[in-house]
Amino acid sequence: MTTATANTLQIAIQRLPHNPDVPLPAYQSDHAAGMDVHAAVPAEQPLVIAPGKFALVPAGFSLAVPEGFEAQIRPRSGLAAKHGVTALNSPGTIDADYRGEVKILLINLGAEPFTIQRGMRIAQLIIKPVPKVQWVQVDELPPTRRGQGGFGHTGH
Repeated sequence: MTTATANTLQIAIQRLPHNPDVPLPAYQSDHAAGMDVHAAVPAEQPLVIAPGKFALVPAGFSLAVPEGFEAQIRPRSGLAAKHGVTALNSPGTIDADYRGEVKILLINLGAEPFTIQRGMRIAQLIIKPVPKVQWVQVDELPPTRRGQGGFGHTGH
């Protein structure tokens, strides 16, 4: 039997003036890992991404991610599977000291132009802890069974 405790992290979010109506990021099911992010493009000017092209899509909000965390922007599997549209820099990172509008860098890898309408779900947002690293320079690393094998070294 597996048990888990729910952790809740409160994060300040600011709805921007050009977004009085588009939903803020929200979980779509009880056990969803990511919150869906919606497009805040103007209703009268949908954004069309041609095949092979990319665009920054405004999300209509800013965040105050706590120190020691990042907000990750990830693709929505449905957009990728149905239309070939995905997040170009996946996962994208929103740092704890960034206070600008969240924008999603989408690319259309499909064969047809893709139209982004106001309020469309375009990405997922996940909050993750990020430890600070302090490098310890050594003359030799401890050995492992794998060693330096990489890039298909197992033959699979």
